[in-house]
Amino acid sequence: MSGTTRSQQWYAGDSRDAFIHRAWMRRGLPDHAFDGRPQIVICNTWSDLTPCNSHFREIAEHVKRGVWESGGVPLELPVPSLGETLLRPTAMFFRDLAAMVVEELIRGNPVDGVVLLGGCDKTVPSLLLGAASVDLPTLMVTGGPMLNGSWKGRALGCGTGVWEMSEEVRAGRMPRSDLRRAESAMIRSRGHCNTMGTASTMACVAEALGMTLPGNAGLPAPDSRLLELSHAAGNRIVEMVAEDLRPSAVLTREALLNAVRAVAAIGGSTNAVVHLLALARRVGADFGLDDIDRAGRDIPLLADVQPAGSHLMEDFHRAGGLDAVLGQIRDHLEESVTVSGRPLTDQISGRASTDLDVIRTADEPIAPQAGLAVLRGNLCPDGAVIKPAAATPELLRHRGRAVVFDGIEDFHARIDDPELAVDASDVLVLRGCGPRGYPGMPEVGNMPLPRKVLETGVRDMVRISDARMSGTAFGTVVLHIAPESAAGGPLGLVRTGDWIELDVERRVLRLDMPDEELAARQPVTAAAPPAESGWERVYREHVEQADQGAGLDFLAGTRGSFVARESH
Repeated sequence: MSGTTRSQQWYAGDSRDAFIHRAWMRRGLPDHAFDGRPQIVICNTWSDLTPCNSHFREIAEHVKRGVWESGGVPLELPVPSLGETLLRPTAMFFRDLAAMVVEELIRGNPVDGVVLLGGCDKTVPSLLLGAASVDLPTLMVTGGPMLNGSWKGRALGCGTGVWEMSEEVRAGRMPRSDLRRAESAMIRSRGHCNTMGTASTMACVAEALGMTLPGNAGLPAPDSRLLELSHAAGNRIVEMVAEDLRPSAVLTREALLNAVRAVAAIGGSTNAVVHLLALARRVGADFGLDDIDRAGRDIPLLADVQPAGSHLMEDFHRAGGLDAVLGQIRDHLEESVTVSGRPLTDQISGRASTDLDVIRTADEPIAPQAGLAVLRGNLCPDGAVIKPAAATPELLRHRGRAVVFDGIEDFHARIDDPELAVDASDVLVLRGCGPRGYPGMPEVGNMPLPRKVLETGVRDMVRISDARMSGTAFGTVVLHIAPESAAGGPLGLVRTGDWIELDVERRVLRLDMPDEELAARQPVTAAAPPAESGWERVYREHVEQADQGAGLDFLAGTRGSFVARESH
């Protein structure tokens, strides 16, 4: 084979450095592994502490088979793995740290092509962000959702069931012993969340962006067809190196718009917003919050999957998956390039849903408009986000009295106090939980309701914050308020007893107060104490606001794959 691949900068010739590079890699690799054939790195986010990705070693082996078969050399690279359920203070705090490691390790090694293995919430965006900045031929394999859970004859979705049942326990309607039994019934197999939470949403986003082979999103983790697809990914990445098909050709404004439309049609997670905005910042696409609102506005809700519906991801895949959904909104999609080499619109099969209870047609949708809504007003001059599909319709236009909590500790200390002056018509306000203030913008925006309200049978209230919400959660929850209170945003000016107006149809969130009165107030930041060193200091000094994707300012743009100097 020719010596024109990038990896030959390491391996070709008779220099001392080439000798070292080849010699240290000769631990089972044949001599022809260094003859110029593509070196394919498999960025693997397997970890015992990321249980959603616990099967990735097996997936990696099947990718390797495909790479070998097509004439490449597969090389597995462990990269940071961000377990959503365990990592403190929040996995979002580490998204860009993981992305930096992915970027630098791809760039610094003799790599010609990249396969990304992601599944759990932040592993998918961190991999995409890092690889996009290097811009070598890259595709992704997402690890798939777990099998359906079941509890007392009904579907039990991980995450969504947690929010529902924990509230029932707090309301005194469910014994704690039942909660423990449901806990062991919820997780039946390997794989990420089986609801349309952030993990499933980002898998669909990756496919709608064109970064996975068609049919990947929603394919259950235990399904042997996922291994077949992984093998095909190994085949395809070798071809992509020969074609020089790079993320810069795939991750365009058009691809980002397609991803927004897909998120709307599936009833996807609000977390997709910060990840898509951060990705746009990386690749330099002309794409912002208002594009998310506009692109999703006329898209119908087609997937009846928890938390916006009643079914789970195993059902979604059985009914036709993302392919069936995209087929129904084909006329709304752009002809963006995908890693298959074909436009997204060309690789849609045209096959209809096999179960109209799970995936509806555009003519008979669950809701005619399902896009994530971007709100503006004197409380969120740079925007806020709400997911109407997961909200109580009657609360999408609401005026209520603010009940303010200064940080999550204040919230936990007072929310169940029987003396707390609150009722179902009030608006719960949580601040100090944005990117800089927490730090990391945790998933605490779907605040548990006050116990005294739960005990009356109420299950939803309007809640607003500068935090995020789990994609598995539901409710009338306004999120990502920008700028956050810790950055001097007007959320820090709200006082308990103020009147707040929400009108999702008009895209308005505002404090009902004259501007001059609001301007005269002293803000409350409710931020965590300043960090003196370590990652937290770097993060808090450089993190951008939610409307920019909550990424680090110095990571915007791409830096390419060139490395100027040798190591010896």
